[in-house]
Amino acid sequence: MQMELAKLRLFFLFSFAALIPCLSANISEVDEVWRRRAEEAMQTTEQYYDPNPVAIASHLNMKVQDLSKQTAARRGLLNAESGQCEATNPIDNCWRCKENWAENRQALAGCALGFGIKATGGKGGKIYEVTDPSDNDMENPKVGTLRHAVIQKEPLWIIFAKDMNIKLQQELIVQGKKTIDGRGANVHIANGAGFMLQFVQNVIIHGIHIHNISPRSGGMIRDSVDHVGKRGQSDGDAVSIFGSSNIWLDHLTLSQAHDGLIDAIQASTAITISNCHFSKHDKAILLGASDTFTEDKKMQVTVAFNRFDKGLVQRMPCVRFGFAHVVNNDYNQWEMYAIGGLKGPTILSQGNRFFASDNQNAKEVTKRMNCSPEEGKSWIWRSEGDVFLNGAYFNSSGDPKKQIEYQMDDVIKPKSGTEVERITKFAGALVCKPGQKC
Repeated sequence: MQMELAKLRLFFLFSFAALIPCLSANISEVDEVWRRRAEEAMQTTEQYYDPNPVAIASHLNMKVQDLSKQTAARRGLLNAESGQCEATNPIDNCWRCKENWAENRQALAGCALGFGIKATGGKGGKIYEVTDPSDNDMENPKVGTLRHAVIQKEPLWIIFAKDMNIKLQQELIVQGKKTIDGRGANVHIANGAGFMLQFVQNVIIHGIHIHNISPRSGGMIRDSVDHVGKRGQSDGDAVSIFGSSNIWLDHLTLSQAHDGLIDAIQASTAITISNCHFSKHDKAILLGASDTFTEDKKMQVTVAFNRFDKGLVQRMPCVRFGFAHVVNNDYNQWEMYAIGGLKGPTILSQGNRFFASDNQNAKEVTKRMNCSPEEGKSWIWRSEGDVFLNGAYFNSSGDPKKQIEYQMDDVIKPKSGTEVERITKFAGALVCKPGQKC
């Protein structure tokens, strides 16, 4: 055991040395503050990397099954259109049907499942109410703006005083221990830059719309209360996760960004992407961006209860090196492929529904890239309980003798893909009113 720990520490020592040249991503001037953040981020990746990822996947599976056992009781609740609550998956079941959610917002922090289960966001911190939708001063953000909220160092639970359309003039660099909670307001981050989570831990983003995101020129931008740094041009991602861990993205509505809707790179790990609605975009989710950055082997991401709707082309997700648990998602007519990978990632697809388009060249769910056919056959890609419609098919791979083994004899498989339409019924930003079930 001691030898294994020593090897892991040595691995991360070399990993950080490899990370140094990559620090300049969007950072024009790498100073001691960013170097320290990068080092701390690598240490956190080591801390939260789970050597037994299947146990995390199994825990999520059991939660799905636990909810299914309550079906009779749940059917007694009418759907949202009738003015009552219907929680259709275990994450929503944790909070949605409680009338006092607005008085107990921080209870949401206990609802994550999957690899992002330990994400606490701003739990235990003060409520910060965003009252001003402007974003005019990058170096000294105005009090009451979203930019002023996210640069604070202490834990904060950030909410919105009213409906808002926020046009970010530059990428929004979020400090750790923050929850951005859009419940109770109709919040759009649109027609400007997107979110950047760089070398941080414990961030929750919930219940907002993010769309029409474009690159921005960069410049001097305050990224914390005590640091202003020069940034290069942003990529135009809706949400960029860079060297960060314990991240939970839930009930987001995402479409139309210049680059990716969600990118997680540079040894980011312990991430859950759940209950989101994706549409009208080319590249949905990228997990790992470099064929040479092998530290992404520590990347572990759960993609659960999402709807991938019409107008999407590819990357739902596309994975390099790491482990992706893709469970109970609804895929509707992708234009190229749904799930892709490079550099030998492990992909566990369970209980998803794949409805292919009429394009005969886009029936296959999977795509292996930059590898020989023989190499691709060795990658562990498994499909369990998935449903395939309109000619869709999943090309599984991996030596059967090396298939992923579950650690508990009594683990129950996730719900069948036949139930995905119901499970993902409320994906995307919800309309929530204080004092009412959401």
